[in-house]
Amino acid sequence: MIIEKDKVVSINYVLCNEEGLELDSTQFQDPLVYLHGASNILPKLEEELEGKGVKARVRVKISPKDGYGEYIDELVQSFPLSKLPNADKVKVGVQFQLNTPQGPTMATITKVEDGNFTVDMNHPLAGQTLNFDIEVVDIREATTEEKDTGHIHGEGCGCGHSH
Repeated sequence: MIIEKDKVVSINYVLCNEEGLELDSTQFQDPLVYLHGASNILPKLEEELEGKGVKARVRVKISPKDGYGEYIDELVQSFPLSKLPNADKVKVGVQFQLNTPQGPTMATITKVEDGNFTVDMNHPLAGQTLNFDIEVVDIREATTEEKDTGHIHGEGCGCGHSH
């Protein structure tokens, strides 16, 4: 069986930046399982995995343009702590969801000082070239329900459907 649209694919991977620093990995956890062709992973990754079989090793370098976008300085903004009801809980590294005119986005608090806090609304991997080292672990047919919903189902998937 090969990777193609509507296949459920399990992969192990190591993700490093350009400097070789490991950013993410499935090394000490279960493989990443996704529905191929449903935009559940980066499009460039899907493109590179297309047609591969079980045990295939794939190395992919993804530019910021094909990854999480360029880093945009305007997406870093400061606000007065007084605007928050629980300002005493504001700490560097805390992430939260903001509703913007473009839809929901994640923000990370990057600085707290002088009665203000700074949030960065860029994706944490924005502006970075991503180097994936991937091993295909398993490929199976997607169920009708998985195809209809556009994501995999299983124990603890948290999608709200009964399985």
